[in-house]
Amino acid sequence: MKKNIAININGVEHRAQVEPRLLLVHFLREVAGFTGTHIGCETSLCGACTVLLDGRAVKSCTVLAVQADGRSVTTIEGLAQGNRLHAIQEGFWEEHGLQCGYCTPGMIMCAHDLLERSATPTEQEIRQALDGNLCRCTGYQHIVNSVQAAARKLGKRKATRAVAAD
Repeated sequence: MKKNIAININGVEHRAQVEPRLLLVHFLREVAGFTGTHIGCETSLCGACTVLLDGRAVKSCTVLAVQADGRSVTTIEGLAQGNRLHAIQEGFWEEHGLQCGYCTPGMIMCAHDLLERSATPTEQEIRQALDGNLCRCTGYQHIVNSVQAAARKLGKRKATRAVAAD
């Protein structure tokens, strides 16, 4: 028996009838069309499918779509504002935090969750936050550098907005 659900994805409500067993990652990709969220292992080991659910990083292969009913999901597509990349996306671009790019959306979403909780995380905190995300291409140092660069960018942007508000 299908269930009616409504999920706010990147600020837009998406309604659908779904099987109760449908995973959020499949809802995002196949029903709502957000293919930036990647399907990796489907066993919660790789983190490629990480999204923000009500602002917190979750592996969308571990959440049923019906569990997200009435909630807010942010995917990698929801971070950029128009043609302007989010500071974390810029950090990954500038610091070479990606190679093939398959793990990148999940890494960025985990980094976003971390930087919302800690504006100036240590290298150890960054590594810990990204611990559930696997990358087969890099040695992770460029990814850590990318998150550190993003933290600096976000700090500068907040300082600029504070000065402008005065």
